[in-house]
Amino acid sequence: MQDDYIKARKLGQKQYRKDVSSGRYPYIPSLEFLVDHVNKLTEVPVGLVEIPLSMITGTRTSGRQQAFATNFMPILEPNSEFANKWSALYDSQIVEGIRDPIKVYEYLHRFYVQEGNKRVSVSKFVDSYSILGNVTRIMPSNMEDESMRVYSEFLQFYESTSLYEIDLSYPGGYQKMADVFSLELGKPWPIELVEKLKGSFQLFEKMYVGKAEGRISISSSDAFLTYLTIYGIEHMQGISRTLLSKRIDKIWSEIMIQQGDDQIALVKDPDEEAPGTSQQPSGGIMKTLFGPQYSASHPLKCAFCYERPASNSSWIYGHELGRSALDSIFSGQVETVKYDDCSSDEKLREAIDSACADGNEMIFTISPKQMEETLRSAIHYPKVHFLNCSINLSHPKVRTYYGRMYEAKALMGALAASLSKGMDVGYVADYPIYGTVAEINAFAIGAAMINPDVKVHLSWSSMKDRDWHDDMKKAGVSVISGQDFIKPDSASREYGLFRINQDGSIANLATPVWNWGKYYELIIRSVLEGRWEESPDDVAVNYWWGMSAGVIDVILSEHLPYYSYKLVQSLRNATVKDTLNPFSGEIHDQSGKTLKGYYSGLLDSRDIITMDWLNDNVIGSLPRLDELTEAGVETVRVSGILGTENN
Repeated sequence: MQDDYIKARKLGQKQYRKDVSSGRYPYIPSLEFLVDHVNKLTEVPVGLVEIPLSMITGTRTSGRQQAFATNFMPILEPNSEFANKWSALYDSQIVEGIRDPIKVYEYLHRFYVQEGNKRVSVSKFVDSYSILGNVTRIMPSNMEDESMRVYSEFLQFYESTSLYEIDLSYPGGYQKMADVFSLELGKPWPIELVEKLKGSFQLFEKMYVGKAEGRISISSSDAFLTYLTIYGIEHMQGISRTLLSKRIDKIWSEIMIQQGDDQIALVKDPDEEAPGTSQQPSGGIMKTLFGPQYSASHPLKCAFCYERPASNSSWIYGHELGRSALDSIFSGQVETVKYDDCSSDEKLREAIDSACADGNEMIFTISPKQMEETLRSAIHYPKVHFLNCSINLSHPKVRTYYGRMYEAKALMGALAASLSKGMDVGYVADYPIYGTVAEINAFAIGAAMINPDVKVHLSWSSMKDRDWHDDMKKAGVSVISGQDFIKPDSASREYGLFRINQDGSIANLATPVWNWGKYYELIIRSVLEGRWEESPDDVAVNYWWGMSAGVIDVILSEHLPYYSYKLVQSLRNATVKDTLNPFSGEIHDQSGKTLKGYYSGLLDSRDIITMDWLNDNVIGSLPRLDELTEAGVETVRVSGILGTENN
């Protein structure tokens, strides 16, 4: 009917005027105009596919461009032949629906119409969700480019699901979705799950779009993945609109955090206010006077959740010492409890439920692998303060805390180079996760500051079918940086910085230490003194303290030469005063590329945390995911650097 064409044309004219006033091209784009030499690129037949109309963005050629505004609504005159054909197609659609598939080309997860522009226009006008199309995929010229990473992951996801509608925007997103279901990308997923995933996404999208419009730029797909990581997909079928709406509202801050670094407050000093928190000068005093008063009869109760007993893990043992220190430091004001069998999400959930039932106001989880369940619990218990020991896992509902261990590693590197009789030292790392690469590079830079010709041989203890001892022996290395802690139940002396003597004996030289007692003291003291300010719902607070706060330090062997003591102590004092940092000044990576110039300042904190490159004097590489042990894969899945993904 002509009346419907006129209504559609008004929508097109409105979009046209909006684009013109904003300085944008007012017609649907043409792929041959957007992509140079598109006719020379490789074409791959995909077949008949149900295409989400929202992903059809233009035409293959420029032939019909100016008949449509960018929203695919018509803009030609109502008395034109085009208008008559559009109206006839609309009438047919109302009676029979659109049965003939369109012909489209897919390029970088978007569709460009070769045949069927009016069918797309009519379908969008009647608010259809999708249309059947015969798809040909056009492959980009350089799939090896880093910018193609998300699209490469999508191709694996499509191979698993044949779904186009889920359009994640960041590297690692599709892998994260696969992890939600414990499945692999590139291999077929169960048909029942794919259908459930498709239906759940469409249901979520309808509810989310209404809430997000004008408020947030995060896509439905990215928001849906956040929902899945928290609630899963099990209860999506048959879920009421009311419950789904409430759940989206509960995780709104977790969705908003994806908007960028502005939503992440990195607190690098205990006296520093978290950006975005209350800045009222009397806030702390007022909270002390009128807020909770903690005493022996009403202590601040804190729970610590460990994956396993402290006797089995040097990492957990360090945190357990910190917990015990709280009971001593704040006797009568603070009461702590530990749960040392939280090895699965189910067990962690049981421990947190028990801790909350017992009135604990603060809950600490000490592994990145515990973050997802910690987040779910934080949403379920909004009045409890949750903290997770990790870096770069940013959630407004859960504060994270970690240490600038790279500062101590730089000192260890300098000491290693000064004590090595040759030009080679060793470094054994555990997992390629956030923060670890900065520690490796800081060690390497610290060593090179003493001996510019020194080489650091890197090995990974989490690689399967490989023993780092063999790597070090092959490299002829005797001075090695090993794990930071000795295991409580192990007699091994291969920790910290050590030397392997000619007779095979081990001489411990120094070790970097985490002072978790001090770290937890500073956090708890901020609560007791009324300085724990609530941050806005869309700001994630990350504590990242270092040697100046006393939470990181080094212990030197009493058998070191006097001059070694003097060297490390001088470097330590400079680090504490913030006059020495391994990541200031000129830096080169393994390829010889200059990352920072001679007169440049300190590397940005985010760049330090997320490092995925190795310094020019490091011999070794970052392992791929398929090279790691099962435990390594599990850890890296949660907080691994991007360079560990499989190609």
